[in-house]
Amino acid sequence: MGELDKRHSERTEKIRDVFQGAGITIDIPPDIQIALWQKFLFVVSWGGVGALVDAPIGVLREVPETRQMLVQSMKEVLDVAKANGIGIEEGAVNNTMSFIDTLPYNGTTSLQRDLKENKPSELDAWSGAVCRLGRAKGIKTPLHTIIYSSLLPKELRAQGKLQFSK
Repeated sequence: MGELDKRHSERTEKIRDVFQGAGITIDIPPDIQIALWQKFLFVVSWGGVGALVDAPIGVLREVPETRQMLVQSMKEVLDVAKANGIGIEEGAVNNTMSFIDTLPYNGTTSLQRDLKENKPSELDAWSGAVCRLGRAKGIKTPLHTIIYSSLLPKELRAQGKLQFSK
């Protein structure tokens, strides 16, 4: 957590102290925007590729073609972040892939589980946002466009806006 204007504040310190008092570790990064985009790069890529392929993270990282999809997805998010003035490091993709390599083999995201269970998901806020933010800055997001477009019918069905059998 942190202030959007990057300043160090007494408010964030107090909130951190409350969480730490409850046994929850909270980090206050120097730039919350970078921290948010790094998490976005991770979860949106894993969730989108995982839902599209319908496989857990262990499969995604082990199959060379799906591993490359994860990398491409992250690169698109990185490009959109940079175009929006976020000072995210070039090494963010490699660092995130190294982290992914440590995750439990059968791990999935809420996006994957929600779409599989015919529940509304974060699709629009995740890959949809990457596409919209990219378009606004003239950044191409071909993989996120495929992810969003391919999963949108399932999302619309979960929202009750489209009907078809599974």
